[in-house]
Amino acid sequence: MCERKFDSPDLTLDEMFRNWPETATVFINHGMLCVGCPIVAFHTVADACAAYDLDIIAFKALLRRAAAGSSPEISPDLRSPPSGEDPSP
Repeated sequence: MCERKFDSPDLTLDEMFRNWPETATVFINHGMLCVGCPIVAFHTVADACAAYDLDIIAFKALLRRAAAGSSPEISPDLRSPPSGEDPSP
């Protein structure tokens, strides 16, 4: 099996945690129980964001920063806005 790139939509969380272990902190900081979960071999970032109702674009930006070596931060609210609702303040 070839190694997938960080931004591959098919990258499983298991592959992410093995290749970029610093990304696990982002999940932990957001109260996600993905680290150590038996389904990480099958779930992607999109799956995890859907399960936790998080904004995938904002979450992936945090993962990229962590993978690049920046200190992971906790965003105040990454929850996705309800369908049909304007996300602007």
